[in-house]
Amino acid sequence: MAVKIRLTRLGDKKSPFYRVVAADSRCARNGKYIENLGTYDPLKNPAEIKLNKERVAYWLGVGATPTDTAREILIKDGLIEAKPFVAPRPKKMPPAPKAKAEESAEGASEGEAPAETPAE
Repeated sequence: MAVKIRLTRLGDKKSPFYRVVAADSRCARNGKYIENLGTYDPLKNPAEIKLNKERVAYWLGVGATPTDTAREILIKDGLIEAKPFVAPRPKKMPPAPKAKAEESAEGASEGEAPAETPAE
């Protein structure tokens, strides 16, 4: 069973409020969860984060993986360290085949040579 630390949405329409929970990754977003770890209120300025730090540390230690949003919340609260962003390296394009380029250059130079006219 893969456990994820993620958010479940509560609150009215256009006024979200979230619970941070440990849940089986196969369950629905607002479905069954294993344990309630805290709350997150994005409407307050600054956003209000209340977490049970011991339980979050326990679930991280057991191998639970936070979702992207939950990871950002845990970073803001100081429970995990932010990893520096490393941009992916661009893929190198294979060099153009030289044999075809040489053949086409030779064919073009032969075609440009003036044709011999037969003597009359």
